[in-house]
Amino acid sequence: MTSNRPEDGVRAWQVLRNPKVWMVPTIIIGAVAFLLSLLYMGGIVNPRADLDRLPIGLVNSDGGAVVGGQQQNLGAQITAGIATAPDPKGQIDWRVLDRAGADEQLSSGKLVGALEVPAGFTAAVAAMGAPAGPQPPARPTMTVLTNPGVGSLASSLASSISQAAAQQASAQLGKTLTAQAQAQAQAKAQPPGQPPAQGGAATNAAALQLADPVTVEVRVGHPIGPHSGLGLTAFYYTLLLVLCGFLGANVISNGVDVALGYAASELGPLRTQRPVVRISRTQTLVVTNVMSVGLAVLTSSLVMLATVVVLGMDASHLPLLWVFSVCASAAVGLGAQALIAAFGGIGQLISMFVFIALSLPSSGATIPLQALPDFYQGLAVFEPMRQLSDGVRSILYFDARADAGLARAWIMIAIGTVAALVFGFAMTRYYDRKGLHRFHPEVS
Repeated sequence: MTSNRPEDGVRAWQVLRNPKVWMVPTIIIGAVAFLLSLLYMGGIVNPRADLDRLPIGLVNSDGGAVVGGQQQNLGAQITAGIATAPDPKGQIDWRVLDRAGADEQLSSGKLVGALEVPAGFTAAVAAMGAPAGPQPPARPTMTVLTNPGVGSLASSLASSISQAAAQQASAQLGKTLTAQAQAQAQAKAQPPGQPPAQGGAATNAAALQLADPVTVEVRVGHPIGPHSGLGLTAFYYTLLLVLCGFLGANVISNGVDVALGYAASELGPLRTQRPVVRISRTQTLVVTNVMSVGLAVLTSSLVMLATVVVLGMDASHLPLLWVFSVCASAAVGLGAQALIAAFGGIGQLISMFVFIALSLPSSGATIPLQALPDFYQGLAVFEPMRQLSDGVRSILYFDARADAGLARAWIMIAIGTVAALVFGFAMTRYYDRKGLHRFHPEVS
């Protein structure tokens, strides 16, 4: 008597001894692990070395003053010196602006920070060389303006670069002031035989102050809300939209295949196989596309509910944010559906690289684009994560300004949607015309 029990069939070790069982998973998983490591780590290993024209404002608000009988403007001299300082690698794009222009570009995300020489700077420097009075003169200051809306790392890079430039300018100015003080001291030298002047400690302190005369203050140039994750909520919100669109497309595709009988449904030990429905690839893509758009409305609403209502994320322009979220997530879903329809099961892996693996490191949301290698800057031209994160950032941090990235985001959503529809339906129509149906011949 022959037994039909599964446990009487092939043993696991017999399957594992077959090299063909190992070959495909090993090659695919190994390649994915290696490529993901290169892609994710390649963009963050050394952002300072990859800096390329990081935009930082340079503002002179100093009106100048009369020093030694001559009109001088030390602020203009300092800003000119910083702007023309050698930068052989082209890492910094110093943009010389007035304060209004700097505020405008900070509020649109076009500047990652700014360095300002404030009003009264020359007068404050001149007061340090004046005869001592009852009160010590106030130290001249330079102000570093940060922009947390562009991301914490971009703002931090701009702040450290600006502070270094201000400290270097202070050191150069200190050399000039020290030389002037020494010349004045020699001119007023006491005759030989008289006791030395008292107050050596004060003189030493004054000398130290002259050597580094400028105080550097750091202030927020364009403030964002306290519940903005230090400028990271835009990135994580965008990531949620992309994941919902990408994962939703995969779940919808598998669910439709099960409902139409092209894949089995397994729930624990229960396995069901529906009768195959005779439907073309093109009509199947219509079904999955409509479902992706419909579910984008649900997932985007739930993302807003969780982040804004439950967690209290700082957000304004809520109707616009909701419409943008739905369109962004739907565009990702349509793109993933097109790739799955064109390439079958491997299309899920391809869409993972397009929408996640290549998109995340080139988004410019955590590491600024100017600190990414050229390869990632090239990807950022078309990868969806960069386009969508710029749009979300504009809505959340920059008053939904079109020139802060929102206009480009809308344009790229439209282009991506059209490209997905054209590519997906072109491929399925081609397959249908060639008779490459998914159903077996006996079904027809």
